Amino acid sequence: MKKHIIEQTVIFFSVSKWLLISSAVGIMIGALMALFLWILEYSANSRGLLPFSYYYLLPLALPLTVFIVKIFAPNATGHGTEKVIEAIHKKSGKIEVAVIPIKLLATVITIFAGGSVGKEGPGAQIGAGAASFVATLFKFRKADTKKIVICGISAGFASVFGTPIAGAIFGIEVLTIGVIKYDVLLPSFIAGFAAFTTAQFLGTDYTYFNIHFFKSMQLDLTLIALVVVAGVFFGLIADFFITVLTEIENVIKEIKLNTYLKAFIVGCIIVVMTLIAGEQYLGLGLEIIDDALNPQGYIPEGIRWFDFVFKTIFTSLTLGGGGSGGIITPIFYVGATSGVTFGNLMNSEVALFAALGFVSVLAGATNAPIASIIMAVELFGIEIAHYAAVSAVVAFLVSGHRSVFPSQKIAMSKAGNIDVQIGDDIEHSSISIHTEDIDKFKHLGAQLKYKSLKWQVKNFHKKDNNLKP
Repeated sequence: MKKHIIEQTVIFFSVSKWLLISSAVGIMIGALMALFLWILEYSANSRGLLPFSYYYLLPLALPLTVFIVKIFAPNATGHGTEKVIEAIHKKSGKIEVAVIPIKLLATVITIFAGGSVGKEGPGAQIGAGAASFVATLFKFRKADTKKIVICGISAGFASVFGTPIAGAIFGIEVLTIGVIKYDVLLPSFIAGFAAFTTAQFLGTDYTYFNIHFFKSMQLDLTLIALVVVAGVFFGLIADFFITVLTEIENVIKEIKLNTYLKAFIVGCIIVVMTLIAGEQYLGLGLEIIDDALNPQGYIPEGIRWFDFVFKTIFTSLTLGGGGSGGIITPIFYVGATSGVTFGNLMNSEVALFAALGFVSVLAGATNAPIASIIMAVELFGIEIAHYAAVSAVVAFLVSGHRSVFPSQKIAMSKAGNIDVQIGDDIEHSSISIHTEDIDKFKHLGAQLKYKSLKWQVKNFHKKDNNLKP
């Protein structure tokens, strides 16, 4: 009994400690995110002051962001979340404080000029950087530093997404495929709620999509089958997004030119593509996402079947050319517009499949199915939960052992006949397939072919006998 009382007392003090720490960190990050989002909104509204189209600034904006990041905070490169995951796995959560202002400035410049990036990656990196600063200031031990930085990621996501539960889960789930750190669950939830509430209190507005017109709860086998097919489709879209993003970035890296000259050329390419294809692939693209998720269920005129392809290319060029910003908002765009395309092809609920695409491509591209399902409920309502669960998990499996975050650790195999090295990160992982399973399928196929041929010969002889007088 005495041992039990001591155990409960220690747990009580541990919970109290993290309640205070994560609340304080969440409030601080919520205030930072409110400032960040206000600056983004103000800069976007200021584009009208320019005497020319804002995207003409891209050939100057990309080299400028490359310069700012390279000189002042090299760890602020890319889409943010990747560097945070890398810091947790390889640097015990240590993030330079210079990342906070530099990431904010570089992202604002990129998005103001029309770079096709998001705001959540910088939000996570700024949140994690602020949490790391607190841990350094108060000289936390390594284990606690990691924990508080994970809280910073969750708080950043929660306050940018406007989904406190999904944001908190995403911050934990995105670190390792197949593992959720339960010891960080409570602090992450508290930090996420504190950050979200603080940002709301300071005037941050969030968008929630009303697709409650779809309330059919009866068993619909046709719709369930379509949702499974949609999950496969969205998994392939996620794989396409990862492939294009990786390949374009590698191609740009291999070009033997000055870094600033490459950024300038990429900016010029995006400007030319915009003049040809239109402005809908620039910036955050929230208006297109809103159109895709229209609750009336009609096919929005402004959305074309190839929009998700162009958005993928624009985003890959922006990040490959040195732009700074997140990857999740473009994934939302790609998911929602590909969902519209799928709904149109199947002549079914367009808004429902746009919503499923929104969360399922996220699940496939980031390996975070649980956070994606919870996000579906927080953004679209409880009615979509069971469909989102099926679609997101199928997409997660179909996309394979790949991710937009190469530093993610692997803790599970997505199929029983595939071996992966547990503990490796995705970038350096080795995958092998059990050949005996393939041989079984080949053998089965040969047997079926033989039986079919035997049946054809037998029937031929029967026909031949019937022809005899």
